[in-house]
Amino acid sequence: MTTTTTTLTAPFRFDVVGSLLRPASLKKAHEQLAAGEITAEQELEIQHAEIKRIVDEQVKLGLKAVTDGEFSRSWWHLDFLWGLTGVGKYDYHQSYKFKGDHTRTDNAELIGKVAYNPDHPFFDAFSYLQSIVPEGVLAKQTIPSPTMLFRDNRSDNWSKFYDSWDAYLTDLAQAYHETILHFYDLGCRYIQLDDTTWAFLISKLNDPDADHATYTKWANDAVTVINAALADLPADLTVTTHICRGNFKSTYLFSGSYDVVAPYLGQLNYDGLFLEYDNERAGGFEVLDQIWNHDAHKRLVLGLVTSKFPELEKTADIKVRLQEATTKVPLSNLALSTQCGFASTEEGNQLTEAQQWAKLALVIGTAKEVWSID
Repeated sequence: MTTTTTTLTAPFRFDVVGSLLRPASLKKAHEQLAAGEITAEQELEIQHAEIKRIVDEQVKLGLKAVTDGEFSRSWWHLDFLWGLTGVGKYDYHQSYKFKGDHTRTDNAELIGKVAYNPDHPFFDAFSYLQSIVPEGVLAKQTIPSPTMLFRDNRSDNWSKFYDSWDAYLTDLAQAYHETILHFYDLGCRYIQLDDTTWAFLISKLNDPDADHATYTKWANDAVTVINAALADLPADLTVTTHICRGNFKSTYLFSGSYDVVAPYLGQLNYDGLFLEYDNERAGGFEVLDQIWNHDAHKRLVLGLVTSKFPELEKTADIKVRLQEATTKVPLSNLALSTQCGFASTEEGNQLTEAQQWAKLALVIGTAKEVWSID
């Protein structure tokens, strides 16, 4: 493999997806807060202490961008959606259909017109993260994609508040656009929109009994909303996405190759896409060039290291797969990460914190060898 020494820019050659395993102290604090045994201020003190600890560990490992592990939320997506104006919380009364396990039944729904909320709690969470990240390291913010408000009955009642579906999509894109700009005003220069919608669409578009016209429209609407949210953002703000197949207690929601959604992914105006390639469920690299779409300024971050199980991959095997990927995309437009975060919900995946750090160390060490990074 031809190696290249390049000035590091986000997404970095070795990068972190976002969520990290919640420590026992934080889980206990959440339980105590819910039971009225401690105050919100006491819970926040514990949360901040644990975030500081895991930020220090990420910096020690050598990551160029670090997250708060999503320690300020319970779900990777719902806590953010609930914070938008016009979105409320309700009991779905159904578990999300993971393979082999059951989630809690929380969900989000429209309760009015969607709009930017200047008091969104994620802003304070980011400000704390920004305050403890050392110079030379980026504070990376993760939020769910706007497409996540399409899904799982969350927008079924849109006509109660809007005269047309397009008007709803316009408001949704604007709410996200303003939210992203406020993160920027707080100092954020690296934000990631996490998205399981594309994996959902893979499953539907590969289902011969599904209404393909409906899901093709969803795919086109997703491109429209995402690109509208990303339009005219500051040039020094990096925005990426993580295309996720579901992550709960080391289980998953969806399977299938990217082939049926690659034409849509290639239209998205992100600076980088984090793609899951940890096992055969993801398919091969056949359409990697379509996703990249020959954009010299875009990086595809290949998730070749699983975050679901503790066994460490072999560096030599990862290098072989990266070599395979270069038949479709130049090495200069590739990067490496775990396939997902380690705790998309506070329950976390089935590995220890030490094993989590070992996975990230493997990503960093392998990337340094492949891209000749000191």
